[in-house]
Amino acid sequence: MRHILDRPIWSALDTAHASLAEGNERARRYPPSIVPFAASADETPESLEALENLAEADETMLLVEAGPIAIPRGLAAVSEALAVQMIAERPHERITDSRIQPLSEADAEEMLALATLTRPGPFTRRAQSLGTFWGIKAEGRLIAMAGQRLRQTGFAELSGLCTHPQFQRRGLGTLLFRFVAGEIAARGETAYLHAYANNTPAIGLYGSLGFRLRSDMNLRVVKRRA
Repeated sequence: MRHILDRPIWSALDTAHASLAEGNERARRYPPSIVPFAASADETPESLEALENLAEADETMLLVEAGPIAIPRGLAAVSEALAVQMIAERPHERITDSRIQPLSEADAEEMLALATLTRPGPFTRRAQSLGTFWGIKAEGRLIAMAGQRLRQTGFAELSGLCTHPQFQRRGLGTLLFRFVAGEIAARGETAYLHAYANNTPAIGLYGSLGFRLRSDMNLRVVKRRA
């Protein structure tokens, strides 16, 4: 029996993020302006055709699953990658720190600039539509942030963790990681995250912070065939 996190995009769009979903019971996606994630309900021809129909011309969609990812004939893989999914071994303690503040729409441009510089993963100006983000500011600018992305019943993905290169190695990333994990746990949900399989330093850090490997994951970026 599949775990709800084996197909995290579909399960998010079918539960906690259903209000954001575009598509139908066969295939769903987030609005591209929020995040390029999409998924089919299963691997039947009808579901794969529905997934294909969600793709606009010259637009890419990102698929993430624990097992092999099937794609319809009308879509082609632009790139592929291996990742890991890690999950909190226990609820994290809720912490406070005067430097951490919730981010708002007024911070969207700075958030996008920081994510573009540090590349924590797919990120858009509307990322806050997925969940709350928190940040640390210094010298009048945003220097570190983290928040929540995919959400399923009982689970929330810790994501968008990044620190400006000029302020790295000061423990800000670890602080925000612990803070967001604590906020998720305070809601009675279990925190999890994704990392590229070759990002050994990050995987080691997350392990030291109480997360364990739950599953290997496959990523595929797809678009319509020419």
